Amino acid sequence: MNRAPSTTRSEGAARASTGMKGTPPAYLVRGGDPSLVAQAAHDLVAALAGESDPALVVEEFGGPGADQLDVSAVIDACTTPPFLVDRRVVVVREAGQLVAADAERLADYLKDPLTTSTLVVVAGGGTIPVILVRAVGSAGTVLDTTVGTGRARSTWMAEHVRHGPVRMDGAAATLLAGHLGEDMGRLQGLLGTLAAAYGEGAAVSAEDLRPFLGTAGTVAPWDLTDAIDAGKTTSALTVLRRILDSGDSHPVAVLTILHRHYRQMLQLDGSGVRTAEQAAELLGTKSSYPAKKAFAQASRLGSSGIGRAVDLVARADLDVRGLTELSGDAVLEVLVARLARLAGTGR
Repeated sequence: MNRAPSTTRSEGAARASTGMKGTPPAYLVRGGDPSLVAQAAHDLVAALAGESDPALVVEEFGGPGADQLDVSAVIDACTTPPFLVDRRVVVVREAGQLVAADAERLADYLKDPLTTSTLVVVAGGGTIPVILVRAVGSAGTVLDTTVGTGRARSTWMAEHVRHGPVRMDGAAATLLAGHLGEDMGRLQGLLGTLAAAYGEGAAVSAEDLRPFLGTAGTVAPWDLTDAIDAGKTTSALTVLRRILDSGDSHPVAVLTILHRHYRQMLQLDGSGVRTAEQAAELLGTKSSYPAKKAFAQASRLGSSGIGRAVDLVARADLDVRGLTELSGDAVLEVLVARLARLAGTGR
């Protein structure tokens, strides 16, 4: 039985991303912190889907607000060959709601699973029946997101910071550990925010980190930029409000994210780039997916739209620093609404 923490790509997720060959037929993601469990499940499913369209690969059952879990439908999905892709990923959320009889049916399926399907069982909603835990442990991989206490917690955090998307010096790592305390569920979101602001692999000092400490770990920076790019003003303002209400967030942190977002489009505009891979190479990103999004949005906005967006962000930066009597939060709300409207016009 393999165990791996969740806030960076787990060992199981890394193995899953290598393709169908060698991918276990089942995973169980569990732990005491629901946010860490959710993050680990998200990373695992993304790794299993790879570059394929998730709409064709992933089928989900259960979870908050979902209808009663239909195990027959889950097994049906697991035993159906994939169409147009090489793998199906069947996700069962809130698996603690399963009754013993349903858990036994899933355990029976895992005795002879379809080689082109992967079942992902996500903890939550109660205690998962032992028979299913044992079946996944025997046939596949268990990812335990438990952090531990004392020295184990310190080691866990140091390991995840060391393998995170940015490089922190000792002072920054100490500041981060003291600020997070027991709330390790915020770590991944905060590291993602820093990477979005400064770039993957960037060196981050304590002073670089300080403006971001209030950013909620459950709100990823791309939630804001995706909503803006989609021209969804209400959604974008809702995400912005969650970020600003999360604690000690400073408007400068949000502006840094938006500045980098449009700077990437500016780099791509007129560059002659034609593919996501070329865009990733030009922008220096490890993954082609964010580069693909930047390239697509740059094409939609065009040179004039990108220029207008850059100008709006620059003006908001001056306003936040005291050029206007409006509060920083108000300046950002106006900015985000204008950027979303601009994106909607471009679409």
